Amino acid sequence: MLEPYVLVLYYSRHGATAAMASQIARGVESVPGMTARIRTVPAVSARCEAVEDGIPADGPLYCELDELADCAGLVLGTPTRFGNMAAPLKYFIDQTSGLWLSGALINKPAAVFTSTSSLHGGQESTLLSMLLPLLHHGMLAVGLPYSEPGLMTSTSGGTPYGASHWGGSDNDKRLDTQEAALCRALGARVGRLATALGDV
Repeated sequence: MLEPYVLVLYYSRHGATAAMASQIARGVESVPGMTARIRTVPAVSARCEAVEDGIPADGPLYCELDELADCAGLVLGTPTRFGNMAAPLKYFIDQTSGLWLSGALINKPAAVFTSTSSLHGGQESTLLSMLLPLLHHGMLAVGLPYSEPGLMTSTSGGTPYGASHWGGSDNDKRLDTQEAALCRALGARVGRLATALGDV
């Protein structure tokens, strides 16, 4: 039998979303008996002949659909692109109709996270739009409750819809203490819910 895991699946261009994924994984793994599996997706190209290598040169492996099907929970992350998820992640999600047909993701907890280069660059619209395909899959949307003190005091990232980060116009701002804490809280919440739902 597979050890239960939460899939932390993301696309990152400048490293901020990857840093968030690492903090979320720490939160997941703070839950006894739950592990985090970090995966990414390849970039997409407008040139039809461009093909990524099967294994990335560095960082986590590319996600396989079986890993999504077998997860106990999902945390999905992307940088914001005009108030929406980045094309590489959307391209991967668009290939999951087989999982929708089989109902593989029904009743599994799912959460979302994002990073933006501008403070008002569409964090919340990106998070909300990312939840739409997960709801179509029958997943259970998990946000951040206001019992997390960082939601009321953060000046850069963090929403009830999911974790977020403000990277700055040059994408040089690192996760601050509150953003990292909210990432860990989101991961832990999904991990706890995945554990509880796995026992039902």
